[in-house]
Amino acid sequence: MRDAGLDRAIDAAGGVAQLARKIGIAQPSVSNWNRVPVGRVIAVETATGVPRQQLRPDLYAESAVPDNIIDIIDPVDAARAREYELLAVLLSSPPSNALLGEIAHLRGDTTPLGRAHAALAEAASEVVTTGVEREYFDLFVGLGRGELLPYASYYLTGFLNERPLSRLRDDLAARGIERVENNFEPEDHAGTLCEIMAGFASGRFPASEASQRAFFEKHIVSWMGRMFADMERATSAKFYKSVGTLGQVFMKIETESFTFAN
Repeated sequence: MRDAGLDRAIDAAGGVAQLARKIGIAQPSVSNWNRVPVGRVIAVETATGVPRQQLRPDLYAESAVPDNIIDIIDPVDAARAREYELLAVLLSSPPSNALLGEIAHLRGDTTPLGRAHAALAEAASEVVTTGVEREYFDLFVGLGRGELLPYASYYLTGFLNERPLSRLRDDLAARGIERVENNFEPEDHAGTLCEIMAGFASGRFPASEASQRAFFEKHIVSWMGRMFADMERATSAKFYKSVGTLGQVFMKIETESFTFAN
């Protein structure tokens, strides 16, 4: 039986098929959901307008993530959370037309991150939804496999579902972060890891700065920058070329920040 949050999303999208199309996945996948998987919450929220607190109140309860979160947590952490959330949704599914419109209004500045934001905004203003859906398919899905495999196990061992995934699952279990039911994507997917880091930064998943640094150094820093570099150079990448640039810049900032803090 579907939960209330998923029912709201399906109604807002105009049906299961429309919801699947809007977030760029196959209709049978959505049909098999009992609730919105954690890795799809932001994409579904963006596509349907149903707030994440209604989609998954167990993860985004008002008491856990207040609307005035920016006033409660450090502004730098709030900015980090937003950056990770943006990367998470772009890695988890092709952006909807509404999200592309929001990205097109990003403002840049003269910093490396500001220039990356400006380039992403320009790319979003030029692409059409059907084009970026095809691009996402070619990059991450493909006929057999996509041009990129955005998993820690693959980048660190050359194979999927290897020891890096096992170590990650052990760490997530120790932190009380559970894999959502009916989400068949391995937890070492780059989008899932960015969503977890967003949770740390926002305070949704309690973690000290030292704990965040340990998680980042163990599960992210050794490979995700390389993945974003590969994305920037990928033959299929047009809009996602700018996503690759943003990811590289942000990973460098995170690495330097944790290093200096240490």
